[in-house]
Amino acid sequence: MKLIIMTKSTFFVEEDKILTTLFEEGMEGLHLFKPASEPVYSERLLSLLPEDYYRRITVHHHFYLCQEYGLRGIHLEEPEMELPYGYRGHFSRTCTAIDQLRQAKKKSDYVFLKAIFDSHSNPADRQSFTIDELKAASRQGLIDRHVYALGGVCLDNIRLMADIGFGGVVVCGDLWNRFNIHQGQDFKDLISHFRKLQKAVS
Repeated sequence: MKLIIMTKSTFFVEEDKILTTLFEEGMEGLHLFKPASEPVYSERLLSLLPEDYYRRITVHHHFYLCQEYGLRGIHLEEPEMELPYGYRGHFSRTCTAIDQLRQAKKKSDYVFLKAIFDSHSNPADRQSFTIDELKAASRQGLIDRHVYALGGVCLDNIRLMADIGFGGVVVCGDLWNRFNIHQGQDFKDLISHFRKLQKAVS
């Protein structure tokens, strides 16, 4: 099972140090998610990370960064969103409904199914599916190794996601809520939790 870490939607002072440490700990996939931000801030963050890790980063906005920094790929926020003209690299996309998965999987390397549980980082994102609906989708082959669970995923429910048949999980708030971006400097608790997440998906 794959473990994807999504960044906080806002930038903060210790972010580059934490991300570098997470990569050193074995983070295989990072989604750079900074909506409503100027691209210069994403460029600055990338410039502070070791170049060896660029191939593990997928960008959600400012797609030119993918080629400029040699990133792994881009992520499309909508199931019907078109790729940028001429783009030939890796890409993934987000779906918000089970019936979108069949077509989306044909056009993507992998797909996020959003709002599996109430979000830890965005209170507006509420659970959209019952567990029975997810299991039924798995039996129909709609949820498989190409579909990753997004929204409220945490250490306590990762095993359930694996049992249902998801190929991966996307973790955001469950990790970042363990560090106070306004006052924190010690991020040992966050790294310790990341190690637990790694064990849970292995």
